[in-house]
Amino acid sequence: MKSGGAAMERRGRFFCALCAFCVFIIVPLYAQQNNNPGYWYNRGMEAIRTEDWYSAAESFLECVRLNPAHAEGTASLAECYYSLGEFDEALVWVRKARVLARASQSLANLEASVLVALGRLDEASKIIAEVLNKEPYNKEALFVQAELDIARGLAGDAVTRFRNASRRFPDDRRLLVSLALTLGSLNDAEAANFYIERALLEHPDDYRVYYYASYLAARSNRINDAINYAEEALYYRPNFLSAQSLLASLRYRAGQFEEAARLADALIAQNRDDGLAWYLKGISLVRLGKTEEAITVLGNAASVAPDDEFIRSTLEELLISGARLEDPRRSRWASWHFTRAKDFRARSLMDQALFEYRRGLRLDPYAKDRREYADLLRIQGYPARFLEELKFMQDLGLGDTSLNDAVESYSSLLSNALFRRWNVEPVEVSGPHWKVAVFSVANQSAFYHADAGTAAASYIKDILVHERNISPMETELRQASFSQAYRQAREGGADYFLIVSVSENERDLSVKGELFVARTGAQAGVFNAYRTGGDRLRYASRGIVDQLTKALPFRGSLIRRNQGQGLIDKGRADGVADGDVFEIVRKNGIVVLNEGIGVTYTQEDIVGTLTVTKADEEVSVGNLERRGFFDLISVGDDVFVLPKEEEETEAAPAENIRSADPELRTLLRTLR
Repeated sequence: MKSGGAAMERRGRFFCALCAFCVFIIVPLYAQQNNNPGYWYNRGMEAIRTEDWYSAAESFLECVRLNPAHAEGTASLAECYYSLGEFDEALVWVRKARVLARASQSLANLEASVLVALGRLDEASKIIAEVLNKEPYNKEALFVQAELDIARGLAGDAVTRFRNASRRFPDDRRLLVSLALTLGSLNDAEAANFYIERALLEHPDDYRVYYYASYLAARSNRINDAINYAEEALYYRPNFLSAQSLLASLRYRAGQFEEAARLADALIAQNRDDGLAWYLKGISLVRLGKTEEAITVLGNAASVAPDDEFIRSTLEELLISGARLEDPRRSRWASWHFTRAKDFRARSLMDQALFEYRRGLRLDPYAKDRREYADLLRIQGYPARFLEELKFMQDLGLGDTSLNDAVESYSSLLSNALFRRWNVEPVEVSGPHWKVAVFSVANQSAFYHADAGTAAASYIKDILVHERNISPMETELRQASFSQAYRQAREGGADYFLIVSVSENERDLSVKGELFVARTGAQAGVFNAYRTGGDRLRYASRGIVDQLTKALPFRGSLIRRNQGQGLIDKGRADGVADGDVFEIVRKNGIVVLNEGIGVTYTQEDIVGTLTVTKADEEVSVGNLERRGFFDLISVGDDVFVLPKEEEETEAAPAENIRSADPELRTLLRTLR
């Protein structure tokens, strides 16, 4: 027993000695390793290989902290920030790296790429020109030059550059995929499919190629093929987050809403701050008819991403259509708009303030903030509209002494207004004359937000409600196909219908509105709006409405006649001024053109002219002059003026406007 105890004692002493050895030998080695910039650099490069950009950035930050002159670490840190979309920070670090490695053309290319992402295209162009002057076939520089073309809306020029480069590098994965993506953005599906198939053939185990193939198939509305490609990408890389998000969106587009919601839940489990996943789950629940649950989920999404306009718009439309007027949630979300409206008004941004007030009042018509909205109309020079809003508040039981006094004062002030003298109510008679149905088509889904076109269509329709020449029709925004939208518009008696689609990335947004003649289905025009920064959906939607408003001809109606004078339902608010002359066209004599924007009528349908003698806020009066021997001018005739030739050119649909494709830019950026 004693000998056994002695042996155990000896083993114990040996173990203690071994521990001491570890403390005095291994720990110092570990400390020395942690203080070695090379160790952190290698660790960062390993994280880059797995595309773990956060861990990579952490390692490179430690590397350059230990050695500020570590050129490779500084350059790699810039690459990390670029991949994370932090372009301002990427520019800081890439310029530091260029100071440390002045001869590096790869760093020059990286700086140019960052500048392109920041929209500083002239600076990027100058750098790339210098690189290509020294190395005419520098592959990375050729890529950046093509990105410059795309950022300038010259995707066709980018295709030419990519094709020229592919002759020198025929098997290059990035070139083949870039060609496919760019051709896809130009709607050349056949050529895009040719190049992506080549990329799949040359790189059959590359998960990234399958991911881009999935995107292109989805763009061509080949949803089943897109799902298969996305699943292949996840087979080769199961934790590929972008492919997981894309697959969830594709399930939604395929009508598999329960599966889309399940995949969205999986994404939320990985990152509860993933606003896009919350949004996808919310709209999936909407399609499943689970309105209350969808409102809750979209409310969570709005809390996670408060600046996401698509989330907020979808939630608000759901509350407007699915919640009672007395529902406190309506006033809660409306208050957000009223707060913004006050801020805009304080900064004299009146148009923005009007939009926010109107959006808030759609949610909460009973809000006392309507008084502030009315005051804003008064300040803008619309006393009649101001009075109508105050009367509406009285009808709602929101009147007080101050409001009642204002109603009395302005009723007296407007006693001699044209509408009073002619005994008409401006709200009743001033009706828009162009009926436009606004739609999105379900298979046109954006890269970031599924059904983004529906949210944009909602904003556009909301703005059109307050356009005095256009009446947005009450139709379902989301249509299954073009043919369904055409049917709805034609059978509903629309003059035109507008199909809205969206292309976007995390910073930029492009909205496209395609206008069609409701009677024939022929294209009438195309409008494009590109915006970046905050409130980009609202500003882009406003841009589409402005283009549409300018493109449609002015049209009014003769609503009263007294001997040689006539009253029309358009006034200063519509741009009418004293001295304007309008043709009077027989009622039902105008026919919308079969294609394009415009109308046609015969000379026999012109029954006279009206020369404005007094333009009031809502209506105008003028002298009538008949055409021909008989006086055929009647109440209800159209008052119409065609734009002058030079004005028609300026107001033509923006079919050839060059705008960058935000989705394409992001996809090419991820190809690095």
